[in-house]
Amino acid sequence: MSDAMYVLLLDLACGTFLLAGVLVLWRRDLSAIVALFALQGLALAVLVVVLGLHQGEMELVAVGVGVGALRAGLLPSLMRRALAASGEARETRPLVNVATSLLVAAVLAMLAYAVSQPLIALSPSPATQAVPVALTVLLVGFFVLVTRRRALSQVVGFLLIDNAVTATAFLTTSGVPLVVELGVSLDVLLAVLVLQVLTTRMRAAFGGTDLDELRELHD
Repeated sequence: MSDAMYVLLLDLACGTFLLAGVLVLWRRDLSAIVALFALQGLALAVLVVVLGLHQGEMELVAVGVGVGALRAGLLPSLMRRALAASGEARETRPLVNVATSLLVAAVLAMLAYAVSQPLIALSPSPATQAVPVALTVLLVGFFVLVTRRRALSQVVGFLLIDNAVTATAFLTTSGVPLVVELGVSLDVLLAVLVLQVLTTRMRAAFGGTDLDELRELHD
């Protein structure tokens, strides 16, 4: 793979990765949010595969394929099943409206860029220069986690954080050991399986998964 093609594909994957994360703040339809998470998982897989091909490491390419199968295929499928079981379609009352959320995303992007500059200066390369993208998604994931009310939306926020941590690891260290990535992926898979069970039971017992309503019920 030529250097020009490597940079082009890396920029495309990182751009899609960032766009999918930011668009989660824009959409309120839960099925669309799950689809955006699947798109981000695919972008993450492409990013890893591109890094592996550029470095000539077939093990890294295999990890990228596995990341894509899990984060763009299996996890979104499980989340769609949880969504169907919950019977809920929209994030109706986020704590922050869409316009303000997008403005906050822009501020978070500038913060991520400023924070990552010392790291980029240590090892300037196309991969490390994409680190601000991963840090932006990390901060956006935290923002989703604290501003959305639906349980599924908050799980998507957690998974955005996990995707961002994974992307940062690959961009800064040229990959992580296969055993470590498998261990983390299994933990994430377990979390989503637990979500599916809890969402179904919460819906059956309380009629919904709005966390504020559940707190009021507790009070």
